[in-house]
Amino acid sequence: MKYIIITITTLFTLNFFAQNKGIIYNKAIHFHLQEKNDTIDFIVVDTLLDKKKPIFLFCQGSLPHPLFFEIKNKVFMYGGGISNFDIDTIKEHYHLIVISKPNTPIYADKKHLDNNYCYIPNPSNKNEYSEEYLKNDYVENYVNRANKVLKYLLKQKWVDKSKIVIAGHSQGSIVATSLAYKNKKITHLGIFGYNPNGRIEEKIRQERKFAEKGIKSWEDANKEMDYWINLWKKLNNPEFMFENPELIAWKSFSKPTINKLIAIKIPIYLAYGTEDIRTDLCDLIPLKFIEKGKNNLTLVRKIGMEHNFFEVDKNGKIDYDKAHWKETMNEFVKWTLEN
Repeated sequence: MKYIIITITTLFTLNFFAQNKGIIYNKAIHFHLQEKNDTIDFIVVDTLLDKKKPIFLFCQGSLPHPLFFEIKNKVFMYGGGISNFDIDTIKEHYHLIVISKPNTPIYADKKHLDNNYCYIPNPSNKNEYSEEYLKNDYVENYVNRANKVLKYLLKQKWVDKSKIVIAGHSQGSIVATSLAYKNKKITHLGIFGYNPNGRIEEKIRQERKFAEKGIKSWEDANKEMDYWINLWKKLNNPEFMFENPELIAWKSFSKPTINKLIAIKIPIYLAYGTEDIRTDLCDLIPLKFIEKGKNNLTLVRKIGMEHNFFEVDKNGKIDYDKAHWKETMNEFVKWTLEN
């Protein structure tokens, strides 16, 4: 593996501490790992590496969000969602790491972003993601890339190798679970907004909820359920997947990971909002652990909150003025220090 310097002199102020890192916008240090068939960019959210600390790797959710992007003519560090956290609290105890999405630049200006701040390679087509990203957006690839980053980090003098914390939200919780299952050097796992049975199962449950609440008729819900079942049939057809490689994420992230989660021996922290349909089945996970005689699961239900830990009122409306990501993540950080 080869490590090279990235320079973005027109967009960021860079200072160099060594030949393999540079400071991006006075927020984070950018690393660039170049292999024959892949380029892996990741950041350490700090400007100095003068203190030896353990690793805290955050696995971001779905969609090709750049780690930095332009909002109202200013550069914003989104970092796969860490902008919602109390970053200083995490940095007090850990080196906070985020890996860029495959085939997604670490920075994008506003003309290369859609309305959801996802990277769009062709500004004239705001509805089309990178073909390379779509082909590489699958669990196994994320796990492989994360393991390469961890392997590199564990060789650095500024890394305390005694503890490796992995956290993931939404799609990232699937990646984090799969990573902890495979990499035995990981010591703590935190998953947020986790669905143990995958995407398509979630879509089918959602249709049932819509019908039960009267949002749509049972006839319409039935049609949608059949659509998702038929899609799963197609995704499990090798010929169909060969002709439609851009759908690999749907197949990969629809596979259940509950058996992997149960097999993990390290301390596991699971937090989710009770108003999040993706996480309905998390209520049953403790039963699985009890059945196996395991006591390494800490489960936290965030009452009245949705997928991103905003409060939901009695009418089901999200209150974006009542956010709870910071306290949710800080509770997990405290847990990692006590377990």
